Amino acid sequence: MDLRPNGPWDESEVDAATDIERLELGALRVAPAPGVDVQVQVDEASGNVSLLTFARSDGAVQVQPYAAPRSGGLWDDVRGQIKTSINQSGGLVEEADGPFGPELRAQVKSSDGAAGLQPARFAGIEGPRWFLRAVFLGAAAKPGETATALEDMVRNLVVVRGGEAMPVGAPIPLMLPQTPAAEGDAGARVPSPFERGPEITETR
Repeated sequence: MDLRPNGPWDESEVDAATDIERLELGALRVAPAPGVDVQVQVDEASGNVSLLTFARSDGAVQVQPYAAPRSGGLWDDVRGQIKTSINQSGGLVEEADGPFGPELRAQVKSSDGAAGLQPARFAGIEGPRWFLRAVFLGAAAKPGETATALEDMVRNLVVVRGGEAMPVGAPIPLMLPQTPAAEGDAGARVPSPFERGPEITETR
């Protein structure tokens, strides 16, 4: 069964001449959407983008692309590793069918040390020699408007794998968008949020 009939897309599946304007973030091209902020987490040591997050006021999805074998099947292995990790850390997890195929629905410890468990949903999408992991948090971890909006953000992604050889499971590099000089400071919105939404937020 084709689990990508509506995206996310490989760059070979998109006609650049007719495609919509997207934010260029290295391995991912993002179609902005009103009400959704695009946040990039930058590794201080390397200066590279380590994580990309699409956020609304009540939920978010973290996405990261990886190199995968031509034969596919990486998500089967990764799912097992995530389940083991969650169980060992005192969380709860179960496997279910989701909009992108098999996914993990979990209760995990909060990253900020808060007491109790927080909902999270782990999805994996495989394309030509790439694998995209998406982690839905907050309200996006459960059915509803926020989940639908952020699932659409994931579906509208274009993955740029590149032709170079990469170890299976290696992150495909992400990078900050190039802000036009006329926009001014590095924190400028790209493009204007009044035209397309979202604000680019950089965290370190």
